[in-house]
Amino acid sequence: MTLQMKSTVRRSGPRVLVLRGGEVVDADGRRRADVVVEDGVVTAVGTGVAVPPGATVLDAGGCVVAPGLVDLHAHLRQPGREEAETVETGAWAAALGGYSAVVAMPNTEPAIDSAAVATEVLALGRTAPVEVAVAGAITVGRAGERLAPMAELAALGVRIFTDDGAGVQDGALMRRAMDYARGLGVILAQHCEDARLAGGGSMHEGPWSSRLGLPGVPAAAEEAMVARDLVLARDSRCRLHLLHLSTAGSVALVRQAKLAGVAVTAEATPHHLALTDAACATFDPVFKVNPPLRSEADVTALRGAVGDGTVDVVATDHAPHAPEAKDVPFDEAPPGMLGLETALAVTMEAVGLERALAAMSWQPAAIAGLADRHGGPVAAGAAANLCVVDPQARWTVDPATLASRSRNTPFAGRTLTGRLRHTISRGVAVVIDGEAQR
Repeated sequence: MTLQMKSTVRRSGPRVLVLRGGEVVDADGRRRADVVVEDGVVTAVGTGVAVPPGATVLDAGGCVVAPGLVDLHAHLRQPGREEAETVETGAWAAALGGYSAVVAMPNTEPAIDSAAVATEVLALGRTAPVEVAVAGAITVGRAGERLAPMAELAALGVRIFTDDGAGVQDGALMRRAMDYARGLGVILAQHCEDARLAGGGSMHEGPWSSRLGLPGVPAAAEEAMVARDLVLARDSRCRLHLLHLSTAGSVALVRQAKLAGVAVTAEATPHHLALTDAACATFDPVFKVNPPLRSEADVTALRGAVGDGTVDVVATDHAPHAPEAKDVPFDEAPPGMLGLETALAVTMEAVGLERALAAMSWQPAAIAGLADRHGGPVAAGAAANLCVVDPQARWTVDPATLASRSRNTPFAGRTLTGRLRHTISRGVAVVIDGEAQR
């Protein structure tokens, strides 16, 4: 048993639950059904099911009951940046967003580039309200110079490797990493950005960057690395996952590669599905992110790609920053936005409920190697990792009420439609009626 599978925290919430009056939506379709959970397992799904003695009944009327969401891309900052986030606070943000599992990115301080650091983060995750898996770094210190001990990390159950926050610039090194990854049966996840082409830009290169006088990052900076790594993946037959794609050109390259049989999956973020570079006109650093917010045409292309399955996953790229870090001029601020608590509503608005659930639950669960306990059909015998969502609920995002230690949400003050009502993690109701059960 790997360390990732030892997430057996038992909180004080009710152990026998009935989700009453909802509509189940999963990979098998939609149906009206009550769901009974006993000791971490779904024991019955159907209409008119018997309520076990002592069960807690949770109202799911008017709601969708779905497998818990799985985030392939969350920055939990611990170790090293606990002023911005911890594993615990990030996991509570995830639970309040409907997630039952998150993959913690390795750009911590120190980076998750060794068994020791990975073990530390996995240990912190064992007491968190949702399952916390980790991604390992491709290179030591994410410096792009020599490969990290991937076999040691894979032995702990690490399935995804990435230098996220920086792309692996050396093509020869990336090729060696792919050969190694294929032998280990793991996935390389690439932050696609040619640093020389990006040139230190702080927003999308286009009419808005020219108007605002801010240095721009051209779409080519992303697309050049996407093209390079698709060719390398084709030749190495390594499984490649492309992080937070943001341009229409990247989408076209992935679509072509999939048709050619390349083993590639891709993700987009909720903010790249909802916001354009025009948001930067306020010079508010909350809208600075990497890759940058792109044009309306790019947003349209990404929505279409999620809709037709070219982009497999919507992942948050949840990137908390302490308030003082963002309280600087736009071009000096670190990139990144919060995402865990707003992701589902934003994505539902962009691509619809069913497509959002597929891209945020069962498809990322399969990529992360978590499908044995997350994202599967809601059926008797399945692990009880579930979310209950009211698709019609309207709410206004208030940064002060978010669970994260940071407040850098780009949706502050925005009214969203669709809100998490309950989250069941490992059979425990960790969120009831939108309130964390700490």
